[in-house]
Amino acid sequence: MQRRHTFSLLTAALASAVLPRVTASQTSQGRGWAPDRPITMATGYGPGGSTDIAARLLADRIAAALAPSARILVDNRPGAAGTVATEWLKRQAPDGYTIMLTETGAAAAAPAATVGGTRYDPVSDFTQLGVISTPPGVLVVTPGFGGPDARSVLAAMREAPRDSISYASSGFGGVLHLRAEMLAQSLGTRFVHVPYRSGAQMVQSIMNGETQFGVAALASATALMREGKLRGVAMVGNRRFPTFPEIPTLEELGVAGFENGGFFILIGPAGMPAPVAEALNRGLNEALRDPAIREKMVFAGHDPIQEKNSLSDASLFMQQQFEQMREMVARTGIQIQP
Repeated sequence: MQRRHTFSLLTAALASAVLPRVTASQTSQGRGWAPDRPITMATGYGPGGSTDIAARLLADRIAAALAPSARILVDNRPGAAGTVATEWLKRQAPDGYTIMLTETGAAAAAPAATVGGTRYDPVSDFTQLGVISTPPGVLVVTPGFGGPDARSVLAAMREAPRDSISYASSGFGGVLHLRAEMLAQSLGTRFVHVPYRSGAQMVQSIMNGETQFGVAALASATALMREGKLRGVAMVGNRRFPTFPEIPTLEELGVAGFENGGFFILIGPAGMPAPVAEALNRGLNEALRDPAIREKMVFAGHDPIQEKNSLSDASLFMQQQFEQMREMVARTGIQIQP
């Protein structure tokens, strides 16, 4: 009897050493888990791109919702269309102190396009903490490219000799690469792909004329479009965007199959304790309900989520998005060799 009791105590001690714990000192004003050291919010791309913009808009507001003294530090980890940071996140402790703001490319496109799959499952290897935004993409061109309106630009792209026009993306196999290839198929032509390491580098190359066009994340292109350094031709999504109401959708221009925009989502490693995941989900939703934050996000080219956004909603959303991306990969035939 004594030996069984000793074994039970040892088992409990080992479990407590391995599993993340939520202690009384980690609660704040009855709101559940509150961090007692800084949280790292990783992104898979460099500074200035759409994920970095969203992370920096949200980090302080989420931290304030967790506890008065909480801090969230943005950590840019670019590489391989966001998959380097995603693989890194999978290996981190599921204690709430390491999370990631990710997007369509790393969370769905790369896992769908990689032969044999990525080193992570986009659904089961992570805790989906909440959807952030579902903005459209935008077809942007170098100023002066094509004719005076959207239809003439598309006609110029369609009629140019194959492989005579180059386009930029934020990484091979990412969603921006897939969408540009889908556009080439829809126009019955072929373009030269030039991948970069981030959305910011991508739009800079188009602005400088190194490449002629790209299907960019709206947040990456917004500032340059307002300054007239990039020309927005068409929205890739199911509606016009409120800050650029003059730009039609590809669907309006007769190019079908581009109804879905992109998405941004907050994730953590799999196995996060419920109180920790719920606190982060609550903090994110409080930030997204803040009128000042929403206004800044829309101005920056994001489209903050308005639907229900619980942990289970976010998990279901991720499953659905991954299935849609698998269909897009099948259509384009793009494959990433691991």
